[in-house]
Amino acid sequence: MTTQVFHNGHILTERGFETGVCVVVEDGHIVAVLHGPPPAIGEHIDLQGGSLVPGFIDMQVNGGGGVLFNNETTTEALATIARGHRKYGTTGMLPTLISDDIDVMRRAIDATHDAIAQGVPGILGIHLEGPYLAAARKGTHNASKFRVPDADDIALATALDNGVTVITLAPECVPTHSVTAMVERGAIVCAGHTAADYAQTRAGLEAGITGFTHLFNAMTPLQGREPGVVGAALDDASSWVGVIVDGVHVHPASLRVAIAAKPRGKVVLVTDAMPMVGSDDSSFDLYGETITAVDGVVRNAAGSLAGSALDMASAVRNSVHLLGLPLDEACRMAAQYPAEFLGLGHRLGRIATGYRADFVVLDANLHVRHSWIGGTE
Repeated sequence: MTTQVFHNGHILTERGFETGVCVVVEDGHIVAVLHGPPPAIGEHIDLQGGSLVPGFIDMQVNGGGGVLFNNETTTEALATIARGHRKYGTTGMLPTLISDDIDVMRRAIDATHDAIAQGVPGILGIHLEGPYLAAARKGTHNASKFRVPDADDIALATALDNGVTVITLAPECVPTHSVTAMVERGAIVCAGHTAADYAQTRAGLEAGITGFTHLFNAMTPLQGREPGVVGAALDDASSWVGVIVDGVHVHPASLRVAIAAKPRGKVVLVTDAMPMVGSDDSSFDLYGETITAVDGVVRNAAGSLAGSALDMASAVRNSVHLLGLPLDEACRMAAQYPAEFLGLGHRLGRIATGYRADFVVLDANLHVRHSWIGGTE
């Protein structure tokens, strides 16, 4: 049995940040959170005054480490993407496939299955962002890939049997019975890249949609006489919303309004990250087009936003500095709340007894110093 004792830091427990607390880990899981001096057992890990927080969970990762998932649908590619994000505190992720053909989807799902079966650190499942989207709000997606899912599509999209599946779709483009069928087969369904009105979005929520992909982006806005998708998302108390806090995708004031409107725990940080995270390469190819990051902003040749170069540690820092959130709440938005949305809140996202020892140590400037997945650095 391997025992580790994490001590001498500011530790984010169920009560908030605490000092004079230590965390005891055995074989990769937390067995005790103790007040007072650390017990004289196992390996002592001195946090040197850093902040120990739960490992970040990112449910929208298109790429990293120089790899785009659409272009390399292999287990090795997933390991590279996960390593690219690990240095920024992401200890759990959903590799995200942008709208593509059926054979690419099948390879991506198979690769994700194999990665989880092989224990590739950090891979929790898959996010299929499309291809059941609206051409009017396609963003950087290729509308020629879009289609209405039939029974075979639904079976394929929900085929992953050893991890979480999130499916982003446009509720006005997918029959409500198909949304319900996806949910009944275990998928978590989000609205995104959608031109739906409020009524259509409400119908999707009633059919089983529980989340909204990158709120405010690629969806109908909130207006006085037509609340749109944004209005439906903010009005619905039970659903979650993902937000990209990079100061580019959404104005900080809009994000503050969303956080104020939603019940606590329903706003989740995501990156929508592209391959440049964890890589020195500032460009990549998508659908045969070169996508480039300039000054940290990722755009296609037409100048439209095409994902981001954001990492989760930066999203946490931005939530503190741009949105004025306390650090503990920003960390919950990066760990606890996404775990709960994904149905993993019973074992990930908290520093509490019984949880997996997925940790991040932040320095005084909120940069990642170390990370652990299941107690392994």
